[in-house]
Amino acid sequence: MSGTLNKVMLIGHLGDEVKMHYFEGGGCVGRFPLATNETYTSKQTNERISNTEWHNIVVRNKGAEICEKYLSKGDKVYIEGRLKTRKWQDESGQDRYSTEIQCTDFTFLTTKKESEGNASSNAATVPKPEPVKQKVNEPPIEDEEDDLPF
Repeated sequence: MSGTLNKVMLIGHLGDEVKMHYFEGGGCVGRFPLATNETYTSKQTNERISNTEWHNIVVRNKGAEICEKYLSKGDKVYIEGRLKTRKWQDESGQDRYSTEIQCTDFTFLTTKKESEGNASSNAATVPKPEPVKQKVNEPPIEDEEDDLPF
């Protein structure tokens, strides 16, 4: 195989609200932390051990606006994207690195309210948002008049 692949798929819970940054040209970026958990039983002590891994998620433009509108801390979401490492210098001139997940697709799985509702059996159900796909490097779709009969 001569090609390469940079693909990440995560299912986790938002650790904070989506933080938005808007640009002069009309674009925007949303960022939020995502927690994934791994639980196993220790063979030595026979106790359950849980490890949490934190991921920095970056969503752009329309996808970021949708995430800001519908996601909140604690919500469960499926994220698909690619790894991107950024390098910068801090105030003291030291090189710093940050690895992020550049989100290309996402699907809302459950809201925090739904998760709490499932814990208490008689809670009202909250409708699930529809899955959302975001294509990277594709121009936005504009409303065009066409001559289709439907």
